Amino acid sequence: MPTKNLLKKERVDYILTELEKRYPNPPIPLDHKDPYTLLVAVLLSAQCTDERVNQVTPALWQLADNPFDMAMQSVDAIQEIIRPCGLSPQKSKAIKKLSEILVADYNGVVPQDMDALETLPGVGHKTAGVVMAQAFNVPAFPVDTHIHRLAQRWGLTNGQSVAQTEKDLKRLFPKERWNDLHLQIIYYGRDFCTARACHGLVCPICTTCYPNRKNKKIAKKP
Repeated sequence: MPTKNLLKKERVDYILTELEKRYPNPPIPLDHKDPYTLLVAVLLSAQCTDERVNQVTPALWQLADNPFDMAMQSVDAIQEIIRPCGLSPQKSKAIKKLSEILVADYNGVVPQDMDALETLPGVGHKTAGVVMAQAFNVPAFPVDTHIHRLAQRWGLTNGQSVAQTEKDLKRLFPKERWNDLHLQIIYYGRDFCTARACHGLVCPICTTCYPNRKNKKIAKKP
């Protein structure tokens, strides 16, 4: 265990090694079978746990598991199924509308393009990044609340915004590691460095990077 706080380059190298050791092949947490079902699942995961989404989507895929069939469903039918995920009025409208757009403009195929994805209803920058990374294996570093919080605790960003955190992490870590790192940091945050438990003082990475830290690291919210 180091006796002094690590320099940023040392922290980056240690984090890369530690996360790869703990999560060598991080699984995609949302159940899906193709880019479309992943897109919908990620949309549903906003302000909802992945576990809850995975409980809801089997019934949704029974209703419709492709944009052609989903576009034919009523918003009410979609909303009734996805209600447990929260924000169901907005999410059900977005799912139907994006399905209609995919059918009309993309022949029912989810575009492998960040800008095009971000134009779809209910699809923000983070959701588009997850789809690019996990459906198409295109390097992206989507930043959720776990990643935003841990990046601050690990001294990798000032936490002024999610956009700044993403920019800082992309600059620090090799591009070929971005997709796995996105998942590895999320899993690590859930397992060891939770919002209410660690505060930069308890988990293995925090205590190794900052052995001399005495006070809680209060992360700035995005």
